[in-house]
Amino acid sequence: MTGRFITLEGGEGVGKSTQIRALAAALEVRGIEAVATREPGGSAGAEAIRALLMEGSDDRWDARSEALLFAAARADHVARTIRPALDRGAWVLCDRFVDSSRAYQGGGGGITDVDILMLHSFGSLGLLPDRTFLLTVSADEAARRLTERGGSDRMGNKPADYQARLAARFVEMAEAEPARWRIVSADAAADEVTAAILAELAEWLP
Repeated sequence: MTGRFITLEGGEGVGKSTQIRALAAALEVRGIEAVATREPGGSAGAEAIRALLMEGSDDRWDARSEALLFAAARADHVARTIRPALDRGAWVLCDRFVDSSRAYQGGGGGITDVDILMLHSFGSLGLLPDRTFLLTVSADEAARRLTERGGSDRMGNKPADYQARLAARFVEMAEAEPARWRIVSADAAADEVTAAILAELAEWLP
C-alpha cells in the first residue's frame, strides 16, 4: 500500500504549520498514520542545511546558492523521511516542497523553472505531491499573524517586490496545474480552513 503525499504552500503567515497539525490530527482519528514534516528540514541532514538557509541577512546567499542548498536538503528529506513513510502506507503532510523553490528562487530570484526542476529530478528523483494546497491570506492578515509569532525568518524578510513576485508565481503554478493544486483562502477561522482542505481530500479518505 502506498500512502499519500500532501503539501501546503504559500507565503509567510498563511497558517501552513497550523493546518499541518490539524490535518495530522484529523487523519489519525480516521486511523491513518500521518507524518508531519517541513522544508527545509524534515531529516537530520536537511535540518542542518536549514540553519544555513534560514539564518543571517536576506542577502547571505544569492538565488543560485539557495536553489542548490534547498535541493540538497530536499534530497535528504525525500530519501530519509518522505519515501520511507509513503512506502509503508503513511500520509506525508509537508509544509513546503519543491514548489516553494519554484516560487522563491524562481519567481522571486529569477532562476528558471527548468533549472529548478532539473535539480529536483536529480536530487529527489522528481517526486511530486499527490495534492498541493496554496493557502492565501490578505496582506493585513499575514502581517498580523507574523507580528503575533514574533516576526519572520530570513526568507520572509526579503523585500516587498520579491514577495510580490513569489505570490504571483504561486498563483501561476496553481492555475497551470489544476489537477494537483487547490487554492484555499486562509483568511477564515482555522477550523474552517481545515474543513475546506479535508473536503478536497475526501476521495482518498476512508
